Amino acid sequence: MEPAGAIVILLGAGAGRRLGAAGPKALLSIGGRPMLGVAAAAAAASPLVGGLVVTFPPGWEGRARACVEDLGVPVDLVEGGDSRQASVGAALAKVPGQVGIVAVHDAARPFASPELFARVVQAVADGADGAVPVLAVTDTVLRVRGKTVEGTEPREELALGQTPQAFRTSVLREAHAKADVAGASFTDDASMLRWAGFEVRAIPGDPANVKITTIADLAHADRRMGGDDA
Repeated sequence: MEPAGAIVILLGAGAGRRLGAAGPKALLSIGGRPMLGVAAAAAAASPLVGGLVVTFPPGWEGRARACVEDLGVPVDLVEGGDSRQASVGAALAKVPGQVGIVAVHDAARPFASPELFARVVQAVADGADGAVPVLAVTDTVLRVRGKTVEGTEPREELALGQTPQAFRTSVLREAHAKADVAGASFTDDASMLRWAGFEVRAIPGDPANVKITTIADLAHADRRMGGDDA
C-alpha cells in the first residue's frame, strides 16, 4: 500500500537538564545549526512525510519557528506539555482528522535519515498498528541489584528502541485516551500502544541515529556536523 503523506510530530520541548543547558536542548547548536532544525529538515525531506507538528517549550516559540522555516512542507507549532506524553498529546490534537499515519520523533535524535522516516511510515501503511526502529543488543545484559550481579538476560529477545516511531493515527489517539483515563505514563508511544493492546512491529534501526543526552553526545554531534571544535 502506498501511504499518503504522514504527519511527523517532532518533540522539541525538553529542557535538557542532563546537559546543563541554559536553554532548551532542541535549540542547542550542532555544527552551527539548532538541533531542532537539523531534525526537522530530515523529516521534511522524507518522500512519505506531508507535514510537521513541532512542540516547543513555553516562551520559545519564536526561536522554534525560525528553525522550521522553508522546509517545503506545512509546519504547525504547539507549546509542549510538562512531559513527553503530554507534548505528544498536545501535538496530536493539531493533526487533521483525515491524516491516516503519524510519526513521533525526538529532536534529540537529529541524525535520523529521511529513509528511516519512510520505512516506519511504510510499515504502518502495510498493516501494522505501529512501527518502531530497533537495534540488536550486542553486549551481555546483566541484571544487577545494588552492586550484585543476579543474572544474565537473553539478549536474543532484547532490542534498543529508537525514534521515529509511526502509528495509525486513530490507534495513537485511542492509546493516549486510554492512558489519560488510567493515569498511566509512558516514556515512548510504542510502549503505550503495547499496553493498550495494539501490535507494534519492529523494523531495522540505524546505528547512526544516536540520541543526544550528555555533554559528550553533544560534542560528538557537533564534530559530526563539522562544528568549530571538530
